[in-house]
Amino acid sequence: MVSKIFIDGEAGTTGLQIRERLAGRRDLEVISIAQDKRKDIDERARLLNAADIAILCLPDDAARESVALIDNGTTRVIDASSAFRVHGDWAYGFAEMDKGQSEVIARARFVSNPGCYPQGVIATVRPLIEAGLLPSGYPLTVNAISGYSGGGKQMIAEYEAAGAAASHFMPYGLTFAHKHVPEMTAYTKLAQAPLFVPSVGDYAQGMMSFVPLQLSHLGVVPKGVELHAAIADHFAAIPNSFVEVAPYVEMARSPELDPQIYNNTNTMKLHVFASDARAQAVLVAVYDNLGKGASGAAVQNLNLMLGADPHTGLH
Repeated sequence: MVSKIFIDGEAGTTGLQIRERLAGRRDLEVISIAQDKRKDIDERARLLNAADIAILCLPDDAARESVALIDNGTTRVIDASSAFRVHGDWAYGFAEMDKGQSEVIARARFVSNPGCYPQGVIATVRPLIEAGLLPSGYPLTVNAISGYSGGGKQMIAEYEAAGAAASHFMPYGLTFAHKHVPEMTAYTKLAQAPLFVPSVGDYAQGMMSFVPLQLSHLGVVPKGVELHAAIADHFAAIPNSFVEVAPYVEMARSPELDPQIYNNTNTMKLHVFASDARAQAVLVAVYDNLGKGASGAAVQNLNLMLGADPHTGLH
């Protein structure tokens, strides 16, 4: 049976990349809206209700509008906005978050695609809290950098127009109210919001997140090998995982800490660096903000919902 897929917002960066990843598949048919009808609410409603699965690549308010336009009981939804990421009726679309999360996604009618930044933080921190190596009340700090494609069409245009004059490193979100903080807090199982400082780099796509840990004040101070083992054991138990854990090796630098190294893939690579003598550690996640961080994750979730091989159309 061929499933009908409608990408609402297919002309945007995420929508275009999803469309590329679905090209050539025989198990589905992508139905598209005519260019001159993209703002025609009746035509959007018709296609949303005609689809087996609708993928929403829209701003938050527009995504809420699209969901409200679905008046049948059958169309399933993957929403790439942040509108429903901590909504109790929506499955969170990070398949590797828990051992059973892929089954939750496969059964769900409504799936919220995770934000790009939170995935790396959840992947590194949640296993440590679940293992009891970090308390849920730990005062977490997150520093991260993304390519400018994460800022959407306007930021892409600004960076490409600026050329050599573009900022090479631009921290932002300095009111500490970034829209990704609620899901970061909820799905890491933290009791309080982390201090999150995102940045934009002068490159198109790819990202890294850094979670520094000051461990000396904990009642029981975990060693670096214990942090690494908890994270590695978590992902070793996840079937069809795209998340890899680098070996625990003491080093001053690594060529793998390159935000663009996994561009155009659905791979996420996790690293643990630690000094037991100083009771300090840094957790690092490297992945593509447009791949595992957006379009790749959406296709992975789509595959799960269709009952297809999770790796179909992804590498």
